[in-house]
Amino acid sequence: MLTRIDHIGIACHDLDATVEFYRATYGFEVFHTEVNEEQGVREAMLKINETSDGGASYLQLLEPTREDSAVGKWLAKNGEGVHHIAFGTADVDTDSEEIRGKGVRVLYDEPRRGSMGSRITFLHPKDCHGVLTELVTSAPVEPSEH
Repeated sequence: MLTRIDHIGIACHDLDATVEFYRATYGFEVFHTEVNEEQGVREAMLKINETSDGGASYLQLLEPTREDSAVGKWLAKNGEGVHHIAFGTADVDTDSEEIRGKGVRVLYDEPRRGSMGSRITFLHPKDCHGVLTELVTSAPVEPSEH
């Protein structure tokens, strides 16, 4: 089932300033950046460490690209801070259905595209003790050519 903490999502008003804070304060460097138009965010993934299952743990910094995005609405209501926690899984489809069978609301009928080509879904925070929870299956790692 769930194998690791994949990332902790942090909503912010200014992605560049927030990245600089984590770089200057903790020495974390940006591993990946992208704009996810579907979710209305610009994001930076800061790698914290490798994990025993071949994945990694990250901080995901999220700046909304539009006010009506889920992160934009959340940020307007709550201000900057922890937005969600994401758990890694080898099979987001199977695990989300198993969790749905336990009475937890899964927010997407089918997993969607997430950061770095991953497949994701979210669990309703009211069913998870107030925590928006994401399930993530990382994209396969492409062999590098030397």
